[in-house]
Amino acid sequence: MQKITQQNLRIIPLGGLEEVGRNMMVLEYEKDIIIIDMGFQFPEEDMPGIDYIIPNTAYLKDKKEKIRGVIITHGHYDHIGAIPHSMGRLGNPPIYTAPLTRGMILKRQEDFPHAPKLNIHEVKPTDKIQLGCFKIEFFHVNHNIPDALGLIIETPVGLIVHTGDFKFDHSPVNEQPADLSRIAQLGEKGVLVLMSDSTDAEVPGHSISETDIQKNLEEIFEKLNGRIITATFASLLTRVQQIIWLAEKFGRKVVVDGYSMKANVSVAKELGYLKVKKDTLISPQEANRLPDNKVLILCTGAQGEGNAVLMRLATGEHRFLKIHPNDTIIFSSSVVPGNERTIQNLRDALWRKGAKVIHYKMMDVHAGGHAPIEDLKMMLNLIKPKFFMPIEGNYFMLKLHEEIAQSVGVKPENIIIPNNGQVVLLNQKSINISKETVPANYVMVDGLGVGDIGQVVLRDRQMMAQDGMFVIIAVIDSKTGRVRGEPDIISRGFVYLRESKGLLDQTRAKVKEIVARSSSPEHTVNWSYVKDNIRDKIGQFLYTKTRRRPMVLPVVIEI
Repeated sequence: MQKITQQNLRIIPLGGLEEVGRNMMVLEYEKDIIIIDMGFQFPEEDMPGIDYIIPNTAYLKDKKEKIRGVIITHGHYDHIGAIPHSMGRLGNPPIYTAPLTRGMILKRQEDFPHAPKLNIHEVKPTDKIQLGCFKIEFFHVNHNIPDALGLIIETPVGLIVHTGDFKFDHSPVNEQPADLSRIAQLGEKGVLVLMSDSTDAEVPGHSISETDIQKNLEEIFEKLNGRIITATFASLLTRVQQIIWLAEKFGRKVVVDGYSMKANVSVAKELGYLKVKKDTLISPQEANRLPDNKVLILCTGAQGEGNAVLMRLATGEHRFLKIHPNDTIIFSSSVVPGNERTIQNLRDALWRKGAKVIHYKMMDVHAGGHAPIEDLKMMLNLIKPKFFMPIEGNYFMLKLHEEIAQSVGVKPENIIIPNNGQVVLLNQKSINISKETVPANYVMVDGLGVGDIGQVVLRDRQMMAQDGMFVIIAVIDSKTGRVRGEPDIISRGFVYLRESKGLLDQTRAKVKEIVARSSSPEHTVNWSYVKDNIRDKIGQFLYTKTRRRPMVLPVVIEI
């Protein structure tokens, strides 16, 4: 019989509860901590130059010795992407995950030679592990990548179920359906809290089966005589397998192109998750020597990414491949919010080159990896939790999931929606959001810099992106305190110098006037003050003349 305790378990989301991505959840009980997932989030449109965003792990800085392990639910970057940056800061605790996910984590780690060597333990859905006071079991769920796991976490206060990313597919491709009987058994055990994926909480109905997608793709393949170019997420390995099988069925050779696509295909093939005949895969150069109806190109770039294969094909910048007039491009992916315009521009560019474009709004050539409304109801009905905490989604998705839970009988007072960084206190009788918060702000990764790009730098980048930069170089005579000659001006993204002679002449005169007022040959001059004065006054002057606010950078040289 379970020991009754009123001591609180602390649940701390460090990411994933106000956005799609950056998933990281901390469970803490006395001297034991476990972490679920460690992902990144793609940057917002107003974050120029940022590669991605990772969770803030500052709360765990002084608690490294308490971390018993990290559990990764599956191999998508929004669940594994922060591992190279964060594991060293956390004392490099052991990682527990499924074989394919392990392979993808280790493959990504190769790009970070200075990151610590990871200690990864493989687990199967039937395994049980003990991490401090936490006893963890796993159950198989469907997603759009193999080896996706749900978690059953036995804690001193009760049973917690974490679904990970999931959907219910009763006829999946290349894997078993979700383990419904196991999930139903959990409901009979008595689950204290269900934490469930909310990404598709606004999508009605049940999941489209991957088998249906394969049938639709097969119908397309049957009708085409030109080359087929399929663009999808590199991590959507279920779709990659379908496309390779269909290519083999219709006598086509396959070019796999794109860094992440090639890396994932290599790992999945090596571990036996991707079944490919010996002579199916060829190089782009070999493809150019074959008839168009014998070639399929499987590539990245369905989101319109600037350096991805599909964009380079559309702009004619690919080193080996060009768009042929009879090509058919299949976008086998959904549109990530915020990318709509970029993707439409990409499609237009492909149509202009004579290619035909097919995407998921024209027919079912993509099935999402997340549970829509009816699947979410099924999970709630099977688990029958006392308390419910929607996870993994923007705030509106979490709120919609709350409504779904209420519709199947979960009491409103038993549902909580914390923000990232809020501390949830759980015991057998109650679940509450405490007043305590921990740091959960964005940690931005830019090149080799992690966390060194803050709001000030970001604001500067936004300003330069909006109104450009205006550099003033003034040479000051230290004896007279006056500007020698005419100040040099460099403009980038503000005005074209050759066409703005009047404005530049006025600006130069203004700089001379500001320097003359600010300096005196009789006294030591504070040149820092002079520069600030130039920046402020020239900024105001340019705004009155143009209604634009460029970043003004004065350079004062005293001779």
